[in-house]
Amino acid sequence: MQVLSEKYTEEELLKKLRKKLDERRYIHSIGVAHTAVSLMMAHGSAQRSEDKGLFELQAAYTAGLLHDCAKCLEEEERDRLCKKYRVELSPMEQEHPFLIHAKLGAVLAKEKYGVTDPQILSAIRYHTTGKAYMTLLEAIIFSADFIEPNRKMLDCLPEIRTEIYKDLPKAVYMILKQTMIHLELREQPVDEHSLEALEYYKQFA
Repeated sequence: MQVLSEKYTEEELLKKLRKKLDERRYIHSIGVAHTAVSLMMAHGSAQRSEDKGLFELQAAYTAGLLHDCAKCLEEEERDRLCKKYRVELSPMEQEHPFLIHAKLGAVLAKEKYGVTDPQILSAIRYHTTGKAYMTLLEAIIFSADFIEPNRKMLDCLPEIRTEIYKDLPKAVYMILKQTMIHLELREQPVDEHSLEALEYYKQFA
């Protein structure tokens, strides 16, 4: 699958990405990329428009590969890059740095990996929290990150993996609900984008 990068071929991008991720995160990223393509084939416009369909598949693959490109950065390097690229962090992100990788990842996808398409960058930006009114690509990357084959098996996964090919918005709601349960059990606060997403997607439950 061709990547939508202005700087690198697929082989070059994969080689570059592998240097920045640990083995587990790299395998996860490959899993997300292929899952995203599968979901895009199910829900995209490939059967209606060959050209648009190909772009959608390439966008899904590229966003899936790069969604965690900032995940394995050391704290010092992460903070340096945020400062260099003037990444504005919310109070929630400052208090819970694990959220930073999504916002910084969208910046690095552009600056370091040559991806300029705003749809792809936005999908990377919101892959962790989700948001209300997600585009098809945003919803697919958000979902693929949760259901890809290498994820730890949760009781909810078989049902979500079945539902997601029939009703993507409903599956997004199921993922958001499960995420809320997980955060509540760990006594962690919920990002405002996730709360807004849950409120919006509950209409599809």
